[in-house]
Amino acid sequence: MNTSDAPLLQVRGIVKEFPGVRALGGVDLDVRAGEVHCLLGQNGAGKSTMIKILSASYIPDEGTITWKGEPAKFGSPQAAINAGIATIYQELDLVDGLTVAENVFLGHELSSVGFSRRAAANKRTREILARLGHSEISPTRLVGELSPAGQQVVSMARALSHEVDLLILDEPSAVLDHGEVENLFRVVKNLTEQGVAIVYISHRLEEIREIGDRITVLKDGSTVATGLPAKSTPTADLIKLMTGRNIEYVFPQRDDAAQVADDVVLEVRDLALDGVFSGVDMTVRAGEIVGLAGLVGAGRSEILETIYGARRATSGTVSVDGKRLRRGAVDAAVKAGIGLAPEERKSQGLLLDQAVATNITVSSLNRFSRLGFIDRSGEKARSIELTESLDVRPTGVTRAVRTLSGGNQQKVVLARWLLRGCRVLLLDEPTRGVDVGARAEIYKLIRSLADSGVAVVVVSSEVEEVLGLADRVLVVREGRVVHEAAAAHIDESRVLDLVMEGTPA
Repeated sequence: MNTSDAPLLQVRGIVKEFPGVRALGGVDLDVRAGEVHCLLGQNGAGKSTMIKILSASYIPDEGTITWKGEPAKFGSPQAAINAGIATIYQELDLVDGLTVAENVFLGHELSSVGFSRRAAANKRTREILARLGHSEISPTRLVGELSPAGQQVVSMARALSHEVDLLILDEPSAVLDHGEVENLFRVVKNLTEQGVAIVYISHRLEEIREIGDRITVLKDGSTVATGLPAKSTPTADLIKLMTGRNIEYVFPQRDDAAQVADDVVLEVRDLALDGVFSGVDMTVRAGEIVGLAGLVGAGRSEILETIYGARRATSGTVSVDGKRLRRGAVDAAVKAGIGLAPEERKSQGLLLDQAVATNITVSSLNRFSRLGFIDRSGEKARSIELTESLDVRPTGVTRAVRTLSGGNQQKVVLARWLLRGCRVLLLDEPTRGVDVGARAEIYKLIRSLADSGVAVVVVSSEVEEVLGLADRVLVVREGRVVHEAAAAHIDESRVLDLVMEGTPA
């Protein structure tokens, strides 16, 4: 850390209201040059609103912002960028069909007398990528061909194509595997050594310990603590600040009265998808949670999607309750009792502009159909029951699902399959982008589903999550299952050895 004592950015008493909602009720924050300042809080605590104010996407109703010692009122995102503040959001705004250089200078293209200076843009892009430690990325390559980690580097390069003094990173590690996260940290450290200040938002406390210098915690739209040392503040203290309560047991214990049945509900035999994975065998019994551990890109998500029928297997079989399913047939899988909560819930699992009720009932409309008409009152009543039982907040099943936080959106996806009465539930990164309090609620829900007899398969990039939730773990490396063990008989270091080396026990 190469910080100055004088704050680069000072925020005092920031208030932001929307119709019927007070999103921020008093936020204070100081950020120094050359530091990584971590912003923590549950979903709905106001983090997203705050960073949109810093980037001038929103204008605060009250409060002051001091930038480099002077009062600041940025009237637009471009004005904030011109002042030296850049934001990289969790959902990257890149154009897949353009080259790296074209994305880096999109909106402020290098030109001369009306003509684009491609050679100059490519040269400048190479310089910025070298500054980020990624000279291997070609400025002429299409962004759509890059990995998620590579695309994130391009977003950083776009930010650094301006003179940036403060870089805001919103959940930058959400789509990265372990090695890519380490590389991200290296880039962040390089930037701070050059005097750039970083505001870092993440739900992963272990990341904050490693990369952060100081922490500010938001709760219900207000600052409840600021300037906390990232490496020494106890986790229990941070959780209590974020939630207002102690969370002693994140992973719920299995109900002693509930037993894993002998009967196999889901059976996968020699499943393969050319070029992605092969030879996958898996059995899941009623009441059992099976976890798939592995790096991003190992084929875990594709295995779930193929079981669900969203991808057509090259070979192998999937059976539910002894009945073999047609390959590549989602309708047959759903009819057999398989439900999928996909990793990309916003683009693949939800109708963002539709009501919560619509998102819950979309896979069970036949239950509410009468003579070709939908029983809207019945649909609404059942949706209210489910959202109340799952504590979806804010309440109201007619609101657009887009208005909910990540954790509550995930509850809506789970409510859909609860209504459907699934025999098998496939969960791909079920707590991605979900705060620690909502995680505990989702873990409890997953365990209660298993205790009720549902066969559950969980994919997660967080080894601790797989081991804490699952009864049995399959380790996947480069498209093959390299190890299988009871969760109680394998630890985190062994899983990491397997996913890195793939050496069977």
